[in-house]
Amino acid sequence: MNQLARKIGAALTARGALLATAESCTGGWAAQALTALAGSSSWFERGFVTYSNAAKEEMLGVRPGTLARHGAVSEETAREMALGALRHSRAAVALAITGIAGPSGGTRDKPVGTVCFAWAAKGGATRSETRHFTGDREAVRRQSVERALAGVLELLDAAPRRA
Repeated sequence: MNQLARKIGAALTARGALLATAESCTGGWAAQALTALAGSSSWFERGFVTYSNAAKEEMLGVRPGTLARHGAVSEETAREMALGALRHSRAAVALAITGIAGPSGGTRDKPVGTVCFAWAAKGGATRSETRHFTGDREAVRRQSVERALAGVLELLDAAPRRA
C-alpha cells in the first residue's frame, strides 16, 4: 500500500492536484494509508468516513432515492459518494469505497466481500466497479483499500496533464 500511496502522491504533485476520499466499509483506512506519508498534506485534501446512510446523505449528498433503490453497497451509491467528495472539498480527484466487509451483513445478491468503488475527477468522467473479495473482515478491507488506491492511479494515468 505504501508504494501505491507514493505513486499517487507523485502523480498528484506532478498535476498540482488534491485528492479526497469517501469511505464506508474501510472506515478511513485509505485516508490513513495516504496520510502515513510525510508530505501528503501537499496533495491529500480530506477524507470522509460515511459509515451510515445518514452520513452518506448529510456529508456527501448521496440521494435517499439512490440508497432506497440500489442500496448503500452499489456502484450508484459509490459514484454519488465520489462526486459528493469533490463537491464538498477542494480536491480535483476523489475515490469512494462502500461494501460488506463481514463477517455478517451479506445477502445472496450481495455476499460478504462485495465492494463497490468509484473514482471521479473534476471535469472528467466518473468510473465505478464492483469487486468480490475473499477472506476475513481485515482481508476484505485491505484488498478494498489496495483496489481503491490502484484505481486512483488508473484514473490519473488516463487523464491529460495540465499544461
